[in-house]
Amino acid sequence: MGGWVVLRVSELTKGFGSGPNRLEVLKGIDLEIQPGELVALMGPSGCGKSTLLNIIGGLLPAESGEINLKSRSYGLRNPSSVVDVRRNLVGWIFQDFHLLDHLSALDNVAMALEISGVPSKEAEERARDALARVNLSDRMDHIPDQLSGGQQQRVAIARAIAGNRPLLLADEPTGNLDIASGADVLRLFKSLCHDEENPISILMVTHDPDLASQADRMLLLRDGTVAASDIRSAWGLDEEGGEEE
Repeated sequence: MGGWVVLRVSELTKGFGSGPNRLEVLKGIDLEIQPGELVALMGPSGCGKSTLLNIIGGLLPAESGEINLKSRSYGLRNPSSVVDVRRNLVGWIFQDFHLLDHLSALDNVAMALEISGVPSKEAEERARDALARVNLSDRMDHIPDQLSGGQQQRVAIARAIAGNRPLLLADEPTGNLDIASGADVLRLFKSLCHDEENPISILMVTHDPDLASQADRMLLLRDGTVAASDIRSAWGLDEEGGEEE
């Protein structure tokens, strides 16, 4: 695919521990994501998927390599040095919704904006717009207990997109949802990515092959590197003992 790239990760490495106990997790990650692209990232448990997301999201420094997100370069600096990345460039969606139980959907979204410095009135307007984009206009005044799991995840998605960040990182976003709600979340992701006025790019870690197969592109993280993939590769069918290519 040609065109402008919103995220470029180059030669990223990360390990944990030292000496004989050292574990090399990421051994030179290269990947690119274009505006409006939904990319699924699969791989065996413990292969470093969440570590990679944490580095891209500015929560963890890499040991070498570089990340370019829009016009920002980072990757090796401590989280305290890349607050602007978390505030302006990357939105997070987790398996757990991380909503505040006593706040309405509207206030859960608006408060996240206010914490990042948006004035209250503007925060409320942007929260309303974001909740409308995830089809929750009729649930804005409900607290989490009054919402289904799928609706709570949509509030979390609204919170992530309300900051107008170009990239969303989704770590097992359907892990706590039933199949129908998970499918709804994926449809929502696609509509956000393919929005002509304000396309968002999404990098989604998932163990679910059905979800991954519906992304625009699928990557497999294995043995510390990332490669383009399909479902057969992700499930190891091209390894020894599986089907031949």
